[in-house]
Amino acid sequence: MAAMDTPTTTEETDRRHESVTRDNGRASKGPITPITPITPSTPLTPITPVAPGSGRLRPLGLDEVRITGGFWARRRHVNATATLAHCHDWMERVGWTGNFRAAAEGRSHRDRRGREFADSEIYKLLEAVAWQAAGEPGGDPGGTPGVDVTELIEAVVSAQHPDGYLNTAFGGPGQQPRYSDLEWGHELYCHGHLIQAGVAQARARGEDELVKTARRAADHVCATFGRGGIERVCGHPEIEPALVELARLTGEQRYLDQAALFVDRRGRGTLADPEFGRAYYQDDLPVRQATVLRGHAVRALYLAAGAVDVAVETGDDALLAAVERQWEATVARRTHLTGGMGSHHRDESFGDDFVLPPDRAYSETCAGVASVMLSWRLLLATGEPRYADLAERTLLNVVATSPADDGRSFFYANTLHRRHRGGPPSGDTVSPRADSGSRAPWFAVSCCPTNVARTLAQLPAYLATKDDRGVQLHQYADAEITTFLAGGHRVALRVRTGYPSGGNVTVRIGRSPDRPWTLSLRVPAWTDGATAWLTGPDGTRRAVPPGTARVTRVFRPGDEVRLDLPMTPRWITADPRVDAVRGTVAVQRGPLVYCAESVDLPAGRDVEAIRVDTSAEPEDGPHGDGGTVVVPGELTAPDGVRAAPWPYRPLGGLPAARSAEPAGIVLVPYHSWANRGPSTMRVWLPTTTPTTTPTPAPTSAPKPRTTDNGR
Repeated sequence: MAAMDTPTTTEETDRRHESVTRDNGRASKGPITPITPITPSTPLTPITPVAPGSGRLRPLGLDEVRITGGFWARRRHVNATATLAHCHDWMERVGWTGNFRAAAEGRSHRDRRGREFADSEIYKLLEAVAWQAAGEPGGDPGGTPGVDVTELIEAVVSAQHPDGYLNTAFGGPGQQPRYSDLEWGHELYCHGHLIQAGVAQARARGEDELVKTARRAADHVCATFGRGGIERVCGHPEIEPALVELARLTGEQRYLDQAALFVDRRGRGTLADPEFGRAYYQDDLPVRQATVLRGHAVRALYLAAGAVDVAVETGDDALLAAVERQWEATVARRTHLTGGMGSHHRDESFGDDFVLPPDRAYSETCAGVASVMLSWRLLLATGEPRYADLAERTLLNVVATSPADDGRSFFYANTLHRRHRGGPPSGDTVSPRADSGSRAPWFAVSCCPTNVARTLAQLPAYLATKDDRGVQLHQYADAEITTFLAGGHRVALRVRTGYPSGGNVTVRIGRSPDRPWTLSLRVPAWTDGATAWLTGPDGTRRAVPPGTARVTRVFRPGDEVRLDLPMTPRWITADPRVDAVRGTVAVQRGPLVYCAESVDLPAGRDVEAIRVDTSAEPEDGPHGDGGTVVVPGELTAPDGVRAAPWPYRPLGGLPAARSAEPAGIVLVPYHSWANRGPSTMRVWLPTTTPTTTPTPAPTSAPKPRTTDNGR
């Protein structure tokens, strides 16, 4: 390395699949070092939902990263000004907020409203409000327009039992006893969301009554489910990551120990066998033995996130490796093109390997949120960019798809093929979870709106990290970043980008120490097969493959590093083992998946009439900004396929006559579909000629045939 006073530049690129040496300095299991004591009105740093004590990367807090414009700034603004109040208003309307007063007054058996897990929605709203305000300059973490946080907290506090138990569905006069239905009661799940709300409030404001209430609830859980207590688990994981984060906040070892107990107890058959099988709530195999995520998708992902937290804080490399293997197998065989997870409507679960039907894709919004939670934790633990790749895909194509442009209606499930237009849901009643071609304002099971709200609120915390060498950018948005490097050296960065529709990312140095440090930028995996370019402060431009591009030098104020990513639309084909999409292709531009909508077709035509021609490449629409993509193809005439009494025919038989006309098919970003009213939609598009995909070689020679007599 050159002398400190001589500016030098080193540009290095780590390929995506190169092995990453883990930090062997992870703390071994032992007491967590307490951080800043909790004092009233004193925020705790870092102001971030996940603050691991070890690992490869350290997250930057909401006080260090501010999103200033573009795609995500618009959505966070809508979240702050519309979605949070919308969630609060609906929970008032359906009676969920009133459940706490009813519990405090002993009338829950008569007056309680909503499902057994309704308490958790109030907790997620409180968490979202804390993170949203903490990420706004000059924002008051104590409130947001349309949400009286003080009143909500007072109601929650009033319902807590003297021993710390808090649930409005169990344990009161005339109700089922506490923990009498661990399979479906969601009591520990609700406690987990209460604790996460308390952690958010503590990090955003300092200790208040919500924080104290959350700690009392955690103490109750430890006393009740610790060694010698109830040696079972909750049917819905969530308490595990919550307890670990509380341990990180307070330095209390017992919370970490209890989280580790819950992780180790899972898969031991302590829950009753449900109609869906024990895999539904991951009670079929211990976490360390499982090879792929299975069962209810949200449950599986929350459990995996908690297992990563436990592994990182206890130095359990074997547990971390087990979750990494599960993530790899799930991404390779059980994940939709959008990053969505979950193929079964009946039990909201993962399907078998490669069972990914687009028209039956469940891809629950909450599973998308949980997937981002897991990927973020794995990124912090290992530093591997593949985890940020999946988080990006999921954020842009699942999480961003759920809320409408106005932030007041949502998709619960995220199908990839909508066959029937349907009508708009009623604005006055709750809707079924997955039964509409339009977003609904509220659901009988409304876990997704508040999950979207808290994810958008904490989004700045997912953009960047740091380590002893410098700063890493993982997600791209207009942002201002200020942090301190090792030795207390302050760094200030300004990021400008047109992402995700534009591929240019420019990082301008505002402040830098007079010593070398490293700025790292993720080069997304989707650039494979194209060329991304990195330009350093000295003007040198070079091609960079997928992975991490690094610039190491003594930066000066005004220096710029520019990453140019290829945004040409391209055809995507699936692994031939995904039977449901054989003979079809999809289109992706940059990180965004595109779809066809019936509103862009001539009158009387539907998405079922589309055939695309893959002999020519997709092109940007007339504005060239990614708002639309146009693909060559044809549209079958409304009467172009004759009705047949039987939909099957001998191979080689003449197909029904078909008339079609050439057409340029307009596609829009998948996240924007159904914002123009009810429509049909599809992501995977049939081709005018059969697509060719490699056929896997047979694994063995066929066995000889035998007759009934064994010959």
